[in-house]
Amino acid sequence: MKKKIIAFFKKNPGREFKSKDIAKKLGINSDHEYSSLKAVLHNLFEEKYLSKSGKRFRLAGSSKNINQTLSSNRVTGELQIVNGSFGFVVFKDSKIGDVFIASRNLGNAFNGDTVEAVLFSGRKGKNIEGQIVKVVKRKREEIVGTLKKSKSFYLIEPDDPGIYRDIYIDKSNLAGAIEGDKVVAGKIEWDSSMQNPEGKIIEVIGRAGSLDAEIVSIAREFDLIYKFPPKVLHEASEIKEQIEPDEIKRRIDFRNKIVFTIDPEDAKDFDDALSIEQLDNGNFSVGIHIADVGHYIHAGSSIDKQAKARGNSVYLVGKVIPMLPEKLSNNICSLVPGEDRLTYSVIVELTARGRIVDYQIVKTIINSKHRFNYDEVQTIISGEENKFKNEILKLNKLAQTLRKKRLKEGSIEFFTSEVKFELDKEGNPVRIFKKEIKESNMLVEEFMLLANKITAKHIGAPEKGNVKPFVYRVHDLPDSEKIIEFSKFVKSLGYSFDPNASSKSNQFQLLIQNVRGTEEESLINELAIRSMAKAIYSVNNIGHYGLGFKYYTHFTSPIRRYSDLLVHRLLFKYVDNGNHTNYQLSELDEICDHISNCERVAVDAERLSVKLKQTEYLQNHLGEEFNAIISGLTHFGIFVKIVDILAEGLIRLRDLEGDFYVYDEKKYAFIGRATKKQFRLGDHLRVKLIRVDLEKTELDFIISE
Repeated sequence: MKKKIIAFFKKNPGREFKSKDIAKKLGINSDHEYSSLKAVLHNLFEEKYLSKSGKRFRLAGSSKNINQTLSSNRVTGELQIVNGSFGFVVFKDSKIGDVFIASRNLGNAFNGDTVEAVLFSGRKGKNIEGQIVKVVKRKREEIVGTLKKSKSFYLIEPDDPGIYRDIYIDKSNLAGAIEGDKVVAGKIEWDSSMQNPEGKIIEVIGRAGSLDAEIVSIAREFDLIYKFPPKVLHEASEIKEQIEPDEIKRRIDFRNKIVFTIDPEDAKDFDDALSIEQLDNGNFSVGIHIADVGHYIHAGSSIDKQAKARGNSVYLVGKVIPMLPEKLSNNICSLVPGEDRLTYSVIVELTARGRIVDYQIVKTIINSKHRFNYDEVQTIISGEENKFKNEILKLNKLAQTLRKKRLKEGSIEFFTSEVKFELDKEGNPVRIFKKEIKESNMLVEEFMLLANKITAKHIGAPEKGNVKPFVYRVHDLPDSEKIIEFSKFVKSLGYSFDPNASSKSNQFQLLIQNVRGTEEESLINELAIRSMAKAIYSVNNIGHYGLGFKYYTHFTSPIRRYSDLLVHRLLFKYVDNGNHTNYQLSELDEICDHISNCERVAVDAERLSVKLKQTEYLQNHLGEEFNAIISGLTHFGIFVKIVDILAEGLIRLRDLEGDFYVYDEKKYAFIGRATKKQFRLGDHLRVKLIRVDLEKTELDFIISE
């Protein structure tokens, strides 16, 4: 972490950054990584390697005299407000230092606005100071907040602390909202800093604290599109549900064959189905049938542009923000039982030992005979009778064979613990439990991996001709420094991991097998994943390190991922000389960057949604004790994760009683000066919940005796 931060400031001399900005630029997402970053920043400041102004850090001795750099005493940049009280005008040119703006000089600008500022003389040893004289461009035209009433007038208290002034709302502009509602204000006017900005309520989201209000607030925070424009909905309404006879003739007909879906119990859209037949030669013909979304959504249409902008569906607790309108995602494209559905299929001939003999990538039509959930399939695997038992057992046996083969060839099987929520009618969490990965889950996953690998290899390694532009799912080799650091941590817990081994994937797999079933399993898996590069979409195929595949893409979820819809179009063009748009390599490259970013944003939004519900649930459990594991250490305390529900909170250093504890970075531990008692990363504790802050999603614990 220290090396990364030093390298970061060397690349950005003369610029100041808040810790949050540094975390974002370095791709740091987790709480304890962020806490570690803040601790390192503090240490570098103490060592005089960094200087500090408010909450902003810069390379010591790199302060620039902005008046020497700029020809005018007027500058234009982005305003970044700190704690709703003061701010900095930041410039794209890293050679120019930031301009400090005191609260009295913020004028009528909000956080993120592009502003023009007039400069004063520099404050000794600190930033040049300025005053905002003009808002060039607002970052946002709409503001989300809670409606409050004060005597005879109404105000909106913004959710974003960077919007540091309440928005005045005239009685005539309430749009039916009442005090306590979560609302969206628009048409905002703010001519004088002597008065509050004024606006109109353009949308009533719901009661503050309700599930709908929470979802919209998260969507707004991450700039997620949560409403479909009327043009998109109209275009979707015009799509015919009836399948034309000529279209059926062009496809391989699976409607009389046994095809079924296997999904989570609460799934609303079903984009994949399976079939299996034993051939006369003893081999198996497995059909992996995927919703043919590309048949209905044409490149450049309003629906396509909207799907591309969204990039993927976002699965928040209790609500999905879908990539496609409901008529498509839950109806026309969804492989519901008993209905004819158009599909794009990978039909694979496999031996009993899992060897691929032959395959086809073809347009098909199916009629699903049953909709299974994972638990139902698991009971059949365990012995329960069902009319499709024969097919399920054959698929499961083949899946186990494919999985063993995949792991033997270098695939790493990470296990990431996740939680599910049981919500009441109002969306309040009444129960949290960990998801259990069963054979039925792995059955489906194995055939999806197979289809993804086959389609990528079909284009990426053609028998004849040049490699064509395509979208791959790639995963780079792990960073050597991160691997060394990870091996040290694993050793501190009593496990072994050789960072210099020729096959690190085998080392990872062996370690994961050794920790399976232990309480450290979740933590070690999580830290192992963090030591890896992030999987992304790319036109440049470098393979998928984690899966051990030379060729890999995403083909199996076009209802919820734009990448898969794009892959369908490219395959149809290359395999069947279809009439889809001819994408240029540069265009695909831009789309890959965009959808990779959409995926990262979705993951962050989903994490916040889970964290909010965990915090909300624990509001009713103050004073209770829990089994926990130490998941992070920082100079101000110990992060702990509750074993049963995976909620993370903090034991503050001041609440560690009985000794004075010092953080030993090398041992990943707090050590008592007098008693030498240690609290190490991965240690198990019994903790008591003493504080819940729902607004900040913070939990505080103390150690129970």
